[in-house]
Amino acid sequence: MSGAAWRDRIVAPDADGLSRAADLLRAGSVVAFPTETVYGLGADAFSEKAVGEIYRLKNRPTWNPLIVHVADVAAARSLAADWPDRAGELAARFWPGPLTLVVRRAPHLPGIGASNDTVAVRVPAHPVALELLKVAGLPLAAPSANRSEGISPTTAEHVVRSLPDVPMVLDGGPCSWGIESTVLDLTGDVPRLLRPGALGLRVLRDTVGPITLPAAATEDGEARSSPGMSRRHYAPRARVVLCPDVRDVDRSGFTEPVAVLSYEGTDGTEILSADPGEYAADLYAALHRLDDAGYPTILVQEPPRTEDWLAVRDRLSRAAA
Repeated sequence: MSGAAWRDRIVAPDADGLSRAADLLRAGSVVAFPTETVYGLGADAFSEKAVGEIYRLKNRPTWNPLIVHVADVAAARSLAADWPDRAGELAARFWPGPLTLVVRRAPHLPGIGASNDTVAVRVPAHPVALELLKVAGLPLAAPSANRSEGISPTTAEHVVRSLPDVPMVLDGGPCSWGIESTVLDLTGDVPRLLRPGALGLRVLRDTVGPITLPAAATEDGEARSSPGMSRRHYAPRARVVLCPDVRDVDRSGFTEPVAVLSYEGTDGTEILSADPGEYAADLYAALHRLDDAGYPTILVQEPPRTEDWLAVRDRLSRAAA
């Protein structure tokens, strides 16, 4: 897409831009907007036409559910059949923020990709997202604003490169967290982690106690309550290879040129922070840069096998699947 076409699609989130975006959403169309995690492709969560447009633009499998973004806790509770005490505790501490809660869905509401009675919901922390939710007056289903299985976008430019037919992108600058929300299932006796993400497990355990961890990736087509559970996801066009030590890799079998994604203290084409939060914030942007540079192969130095790196390891393992 040309630079001029980008300028036509990317809109400042001022009063006029927000009003135009809200009009599109109320008309059953879609709008990409920033959150603190990644850019989302938003639509009226309970409009079959609008939700269908999300799946069409992303080429997203219909069995992969969507997260509903709402403006406050009261709006989230209105979507739930019941609101567990744990949900109230977590919402009070972490909302607005990068935490998605899966609860029982109110029986009068349709499912949003999930073939069960649950709904995944969160209150985003980005001021543009919150203002859009307020102006539109709608709960917004919003997966990442990119083609299915691709790298999630952390800038408005990433969105239009991946989704050239998107009607509008509200430009809120680079996303601060740079990695998707953590998803917790609260429908059982013990909270269950469905997707590791921006919010670490340590702070979540401080609030709700023990959390069950996922045993394995969910196979394509299987029922699920959250996005981000497929074996392959978050992947660049390049082949991604995770390596215990990129210095010891025999590169003769890889298509050249080969890029190296590493972290401080080692060598690489892209060197990210050795802090897991800072690494996560820059990960997708680095993968976008390497893809845009045309590297057919990306060797990735494996991060430490500690809980603080769980979300990063999850994204890299799915990108390499």
